[in-house]
Amino acid sequence: MFVRHLPPTFGTSPATAHRRCTVWTEAGLWRRLHRAVLDELGARGKVDWTSAIVDAASVRAKRGDR
Repeated sequence: MFVRHLPPTFGTSPATAHRRCTVWTEAGLWRRLHRAVLDELGARGKVDWTSAIVDAASVRAKRGDR
């Protein structure tokens, strides 16, 4: 996780940052934040909705597929 790379000026320990990120992830914060940013940018006409990229690493492969 990225918390190992936080600069000292961030003001928290890696353990605290990890704990908070875990809680926020479990609460669905990142999904809601991403959606809020997309909604705001979309409302301003700043998002090109004609294309999208899907990260294949996040798509589960079917059993036996190579």
